[in-house]
Amino acid sequence: MRFHFALTLQALWTGVCQAAMQHYPAAAWGHYDVCKSQVYSDEGLTWDYMACQPEAADMTQYLKVTLDPPNITCGDPPETYCALENPYMCNNECDATTEELAHPPGLMFDTEGRNPTTFWQSTSWKKYPKPLLVNITLSWNKTIELTEDIVLTFESGRPEQMVLEKSLDYGRTWQPYQFYATDCLDAFTMEPKTVQDLTQHTLLDIICTEDYSRGYVWKNDKTVRFEIKDRFALFAGPRLHNMASLYGQLDTTKKLRDFFTITDLRIRLLRPATGATMVDENNLSRYFYAISDIKVQGRCKCNLHANSCVYDKEKLSCECEHNTTGPDCGRCKRNYQGRAWSAGSYLPIPKGTANICIPSNIGPVTRVCDNELLRCQNGGTCISNVRCSCPPGYTGLLCEKRRCESELGGCGGPDSGQAHLTPPSTSRLLLLLLLGSVLLRGVSCRPAVL
Repeated sequence: MRFHFALTLQALWTGVCQAAMQHYPAAAWGHYDVCKSQVYSDEGLTWDYMACQPEAADMTQYLKVTLDPPNITCGDPPETYCALENPYMCNNECDATTEELAHPPGLMFDTEGRNPTTFWQSTSWKKYPKPLLVNITLSWNKTIELTEDIVLTFESGRPEQMVLEKSLDYGRTWQPYQFYATDCLDAFTMEPKTVQDLTQHTLLDIICTEDYSRGYVWKNDKTVRFEIKDRFALFAGPRLHNMASLYGQLDTTKKLRDFFTITDLRIRLLRPATGATMVDENNLSRYFYAISDIKVQGRCKCNLHANSCVYDKEKLSCECEHNTTGPDCGRCKRNYQGRAWSAGSYLPIPKGTANICIPSNIGPVTRVCDNELLRCQNGGTCISNVRCSCPPGYTGLLCEKRRCESELGGCGGPDSGQAHLTPPSTSRLLLLLLLGSVLLRGVSCRPAVL
């Protein structure tokens, strides 16, 4: 008997795990693209709410770019530039009045793969030794959650000193994301590090890296990165196969969530590529900045209350569900303030918790039910903290009443409709506990040990 039960247990474990992997593959934990679905209950067709968020997209198509100083773009007046690796090759012109020779900021975000390559270009370092400083600010007027590496492609040689900064309050305050230099100690008095030096406990540390600041000698190395996915991998594994773990951390750690959230990015260019220890003051037209591409992949932050984000009148806003409103779905709609607003939750995996806003006229009780203090009774199930789904034979706000009490003859007769409840056997109870463990807690699907 025990052996038969053990085999049944193992078969159930295997079947549940296979079903879970088929319906919720590891690589897709983060889609959350459905906010609600219709389900049948004792009360008929009702809505089942779940956490949701927009799909990731190329966010550069929605940004506004500003440069400081505003006249730092080349071409006014026209200039001739020399190649960094050959000071006598001076056949590159920049002229803002001629389309073929102009290099405006918008060319940092146009289609890649064009021939010849298009790029933004700064004025040359003609005021040396005064620093050639440029701030490039990317603004969305919307909170954005980053999902991929930020990648900058330089056509002029990568800067010898640069800082990437972020803002969470629409540019009012800034904090560094990462420092870049050929010599971190000399430039920023920081020990050089790479993202591989970080751990789960130091992920939020601001580092200086020397990996992306080489000069013209490495002409094929044009990109500068801020590594998002390598940081994700500290929780989700090297191939991001365990996104459930990452989303669990994002759900419970606000500082971690805010680290990947921005409203603005600022690229501070502090020193151009020189390719040498000394600057050739007789050929200052060799030194400038040029960027052909900037990639910023992410999604609108909607607090897990929307599965789409619209761009209208040059502004992004979430199409809010769950009776929420605001550009980030950050508050409850009018007349839906029966309890305090709360962001949705990724937990429990896979559907998360919607934390919907409920009507204001349900009385003094802010939660009809929950899984702690206001439990549904007699086997009822709490649906989104809004109502109890009662088993056959029971009714009431918390399934506290037997349905037969309101019927003719009460609950005493044989036709009362009150089923005789039998306590579950030990084996059935263990099976139910196993199901709950796998589906609600996201337990690793390892073979059961008999």
